This record gives sequence, structure tokens and C-alpha cells, in this order.
Amino acid sequence: MILCATCLWGVCAPAVGPDSGNAAARFAGLAPRLWGERIPGVICRLPDEGSDGAPRLALTLDACGGGYDEGLLHFLAQRGVPATLFVTNLWIRAHPGPFRELAANGLFRIEAHGARHKPASVTGRSACGIGGTTSVQDLIAEVEDNAREIESVTGKRPRWFRSGAAHYDDVAVKVLAALAMQPAGYSVSIDLGASLGPRAVRDRALAARNGDILLAHMNRPRGGTGQGVREAVDILLARGWRFVPLP
Repeated sequence: MILCATCLWGVCAPAVGPDSGNAAARFAGLAPRLWGERIPGVICRLPDEGSDGAPRLALTLDACGGGYDEGLLHFLAQRGVPATLFVTNLWIRAHPGPFRELAANGLFRIEAHGARHKPASVTGRSACGIGGTTSVQDLIAEVEDNAREIESVTGKRPRWFRSGAAHYDDVAVKVLAALAMQPAGYSVSIDLGASLGPRAVRDRALAARNGDILLAHMNRPRGGTGQGVREAVDILLARGWRFVPLP
């Protein structure tokens, strides 16, 4: 498994509040030097040790747009399994009722996935065929429009931001810190962009290590993600693993 380049928990946690009014001027003209999913400042793993000594995983589910895997979320609620949900404005506006229900469920932590599901770039760089934000101002709009949309329903500003395709440049990471957002990565993609069948999803989840952040999708109800996650969760719970949200 590929791990984050900076895996000390909180090492790059933002220390300032939202500063969108000044961030554009502060970072305009900076040229990115790094690009990818695992660059310094992007959190990819949990701390290895929990307080009770049980092995821990964080299940994160992206809602990029498209549909809603209601069965998967109901299953997690029935099992009492917490998850961190990264949602775009595209998905929220397509599913306002389900979004309010999920936001009201204390098991699920709602975090930001962008207004338009764009990679976090200041130059328009693409990832996985998706064009990135084109400037500091465009990145701020991608983050802040989404954060306000989420806060209008949940009453809480999100703390975590996962960009489209989970790609960032190093200037974007600095901008996110100025906006009091922690860039979210992952250590294991268990459904490879919702492209895998149930058995492959299950097996990838079962191969996870203590402290991994698992990435899957909740917007492809006809894919294999839901069934694969359900099978893996039941096995892992029976083996004594704990699921935790991102803090």
C-alpha cells in the first residue's frame, strides 16, 4: 500500500481561521512544485494506536455527483459504523432530502468535496481526466461555495476537504490551510473510483492495515461498492476492528 508522504497526525493542520479575503493576494503568482495525492500536508492515515488498543480504520465515502447508495448508508447506520462523507454541491443539490437525513445522523461526519468536484490546482492541472481549478481564486470558490452549502444544512463549517480525484498541488495545500481546511487523502482505495466488483472491494478492505483511511464511493448504487463494503464491514467487526470517523 502507498502511504502519505506526511503521516504524522496533525503536522500540517491549519492554525488559522478562514481567510478567503486575503488568500488570493497572499498566494497569487506562486508556482506549484509538487502535484499528486500524497504530498506534504495531505493526511493519508490515522494514528496507529487507538486508546483501547483495537485496530482502527476510517471509512470515507465520496459523493462526487450522480446517485445515492441508500442501502449502503442504511447498513452502516444499522451496524453503528461511523463514516466520513465527502460531498459535492452537485450531489447535495441532486439529493437534498437524503443529505439532510445523513447530516442529522450523528454517526456520519459531513465534509467538503468541492463545489464542482475539481482537483485542487492553481494552474488548471488535470487528474483522472478531470480539469482542476485554474487559479487561487477559482480554488477558493471551489472550497468556500461547498463549505457554505454544507454549513447551511449542518450548522457546522466542514474542517476537512478532499478535492476531486484527491489531487493537490503544494500551493493549493497552503491555500487550504489559510481557509482552515485540512486536505484529506487516503491510504487504500477499496473501490478504485467505484469501478470494482463486490469481491474485489471486499478483499481490498480486508487487506487494510491498522490506521488506514479507506476511500470508497456512495454515489454509484448500481456498482459493486455497496455489497463489497457490507461484506468487509461484517467480517472486520467480527474480527474486532473498530471504525472511526476522521476527527
